[in-house]
Amino acid sequence: MFYVGVDLGKKRDPATVAIVEKQEAAQPWMRPVYEELLLRYLERLPLGTPYPAVVERLKKIVARVGPCVVAVDATGVGEPVMDLLRRAGLGCEVIGVTLTGGERERFDGRGWNVPKQNLISGVQVLLEQEGLKIARRLREAGQLVKELTDMRAVAKGRGRVRLGADGYGEHDDLVMAVALACWRAKRPQNGFGTQRLPGI
Repeated sequence: MFYVGVDLGKKRDPATVAIVEKQEAAQPWMRPVYEELLLRYLERLPLGTPYPAVVERLKKIVARVGPCVVAVDATGVGEPVMDLLRRAGLGCEVIGVTLTGGERERFDGRGWNVPKQNLISGVQVLLEQEGLKIARRLREAGQLVKELTDMRAVAKGRGRVRLGADGYGEHDDLVMAVALACWRAKRPQNGFGTQRLPGI
């Protein structure tokens, strides 16, 4: 099964797409079989690409992948952009994820509210436990590794923590796209609260 993570980008970060494949892996000394994620695809669109063009590019990408689930960073983009994605005929489930500074994930009826820290730490744990493999041939693999090492937690007022690459690296869009794909891949399949397009 394929899971697509999409960071829609803003004024300084380009829109980014990541695709991970969930596979069962077996080793002679391990029972039962465990799951691993393989990062198969990374793409950054040109900075400033309009949202309708991002949707069209995503449609072409998922058409080559086949059945998949798309998790989109919906923070700040609002319902109009999510509606564009849901109406685009992607042939996949489309899940909006709003990044929060809280501690718990929750479904609000339209999408998920997920602490950014959960997404980032999820990728870090997967890498530490060798549950996520990054193909070396990916053009953006080196930049992804740089973004991962540039991630910092910065203490703000009233006990809040801001997580990002600000002040250390240029972007965190690759990390966020990969984190969204991995987050969805690790969630249970049933009762997830996703929305399907009519007729799909």
